[in-house]
Amino acid sequence: MPKYVIERDLPGAGKLTPEQLKAVSQTSCGVLSELGPSIQWVHSYVTGDKIFCIYISPNEALIREHAQKGGFPATAIHEISAIIDPATAE
Repeated sequence: MPKYVIERDLPGAGKLTPEQLKAVSQTSCGVLSELGPSIQWVHSYVTGDKIFCIYISPNEALIREHAQKGGFPATAIHEISAIIDPATAE
């Protein structure tokens, strides 16, 4: 199943409180539950003004539907073609 990086422009994301991040996560999980098991949220990286999310999904359209239903921006969606790390150099 394809894996994607979703870039979400969210000014002030890095200043969200734990309670706010919990609320965003709960909203996301609720929409995912509604969409069914074919789309999965793996994890996200919160930075200053952006959130980068890793998702497994059969297609980009389902990710866009999740963003629309959840009220989340999906500034850019990129399909991951490979994953590398220090072990790749060995």
